[in-house]
Amino acid sequence: MIKIQPLTQTAFALFGDVIETQASDFFYINDHQTKRHHALSHVTALGEVGISLFQHLQKTCVPFLIKMLERHPKGSQAFIPMHNQPFLVVVAPALNKDTPNLNQICAFITNGKQGVNYHQGTWHHPLLTLNAPSLFAVVDRITPDPNCDVYKFNDGIIIAQTP
Repeated sequence: MIKIQPLTQTAFALFGDVIETQASDFFYINDHQTKRHHALSHVTALGEVGISLFQHLQKTCVPFLIKMLERHPKGSQAFIPMHNQPFLVVVAPALNKDTPNLNQICAFITNGKQGVNYHQGTWHHPLLTLNAPSLFAVVDRITPDPNCDVYKFNDGIIIAQTP
């Protein structure tokens, strides 16, 4: 059973970047009318990068069972919530070249204002929202050749609420 923990830059660093303005550096632009929180994360991709909108229609109820993880070996993937709604992030380090380490799965909950950018090749569960519908801006590789490896496992892993 994996306990859900709050999402922080430090705890998530192995898997990607937390996209948030809290405690980030900024500078003013547009005649001091705008704060620019510059380069909060860097996109990597072999091929073209695009911005998409994902409208997630089904909410996740905690606790829940996962039986798969995926990764994108040819580019990073960022999820930025558009409706100030918390969402869940489930990730795992690689055990070897083609397998996630299921014994080291981590689960995080965002504060609703945080996004994430998974590093290229990071094993993660698809989007898990606590509210539906939920809308996300997604920045990732959009080239038509395959870029998603799926790892399915028979024994499900329970993701549970924090104590």
